[in-house]
Amino acid sequence: MTSAIRPSFAAVTTSRLVANFSSSSRIHSVHFASSTLESQSQRFGLKACKLFRREGINKSARTIVSMAQGSTTITQETALEWVKSDKRRMLHVVYRVGDLDRTIKFYTECLGMKLLRKRDIPEEKYTNAFLGYGPEDSHFVIELTYNYGVDKYDIGTAFGHFGIAVDDVAKTVDLIKAKGGTVTREPGPVKGGKSVIAFIEDPDGYKFELIERGPTPEPLCQVMLRVGDLDRSIAFHEKAFGMELLRRRDNPEYKYTIAMMGYGPEDKNAVLELTYNYGVTEYDKGNAYAQIAIGTDDVYKTADAVKLFGGKITREPGPLPGISTKITACLDPDGWKTVFVDNIDFLKELE
Repeated sequence: MTSAIRPSFAAVTTSRLVANFSSSSRIHSVHFASSTLESQSQRFGLKACKLFRREGINKSARTIVSMAQGSTTITQETALEWVKSDKRRMLHVVYRVGDLDRTIKFYTECLGMKLLRKRDIPEEKYTNAFLGYGPEDSHFVIELTYNYGVDKYDIGTAFGHFGIAVDDVAKTVDLIKAKGGTVTREPGPVKGGKSVIAFIEDPDGYKFELIERGPTPEPLCQVMLRVGDLDRSIAFHEKAFGMELLRRRDNPEYKYTIAMMGYGPEDKNAVLELTYNYGVTEYDKGNAYAQIAIGTDDVYKTADAVKLFGGKITREPGPLPGISTKITACLDPDGWKTVFVDNIDFLKELE
C-alpha cells in the first residue's frame, strides 16, 4: 500500500513561500516563512533565519526561496550529525493478538520467553503484555496488544517474520510440535547458505524464523519487513534512523534481495531485515502488525530529522497524555510505522 510521504523541509518551505508571496499580505507571509525556518534553526543550532532578517522583506519570492533551499543543506548536514551521535536502541516491537493468554502460554512454553509485565487499560479497552529474554532496559522485547472483543486480525502480505536465535533448531522444533505448534519449514540449511533455520507459526499466524546460533545476548534478533524500493529504504533508515547497513545479500535464483540494518552487530543486537522481492513495489499491510519502538535522546530533533529525510510524522513530538514520557511517531517511505521514545522517560516508566 503506497503511503503519502511528507516532502523534505526544503520542498515544504519553498511551496509555502511561493504561496505566501501571492497573497495580499506580504509582510505577514515573509514573517511566517521566517518563523518556520527559525524554529528549525533553533532546534539544530543554525542561523538560517538571519538570512531573512539581513535581506529584508522586500526581496522577490525567487530570491527568498533560493535562500531557504540553501539553508536546508546546512540543516541536513547538522541533522545527520545529530542522528549519528544519538543514543538509539530498538526497544520493542508491537503487534495485536486475538487471545492474550493463549499467546503468552505459547511464547513462554515453546519459545522460552518470560512474561516481563502486563498492564490493563480498561478506559481504552485494551491490555498489553511484554515478553522477551531479558529486562526491557537492556533487551529488545515483544509488546502484545489485545483489544477487548477482537479475536482475529489480518497480517497481510507486507509483514514477514520475527527471528529468534536458538542453540539447537531441531530440538526447539520438536518441543513446538509436542506443544501443538505449527512448523511450516523443517530444520535445514537456508537456501544458498549454511545457517540452519526453521519456520514456525504462533496461534495468530505470525511467522518466526528459528536461527541456529551460539549463545547471544539478544535471542529476539530480527524483524523482517517487505519494502518496495530497497535502495530508498536503506538510505532512509541510514539518514533518518541512524541505522547501519550491516550486510546486503542478493538472491537472483529466488528473485529477492535482503538488507540487514541496525545499531550493532547481528549476533549481539536486534536488527531490521528489509526484503525486496523483484518487481513488487506495494504490499497489503493488514491490521495486525503495529510498529517498532526506538529509544532516542531527543524526540524533537529526531522528528525534524525524519521530516528532512522523507518520512512523515504522524504524531508530533511531546509527552503522552497523563504521563511525562515524550514520544514521536512516523511513517517511513513504505508506510511502516516507528515510534521514538525518550530514553530517560522510558527508563523512568520501567521503575
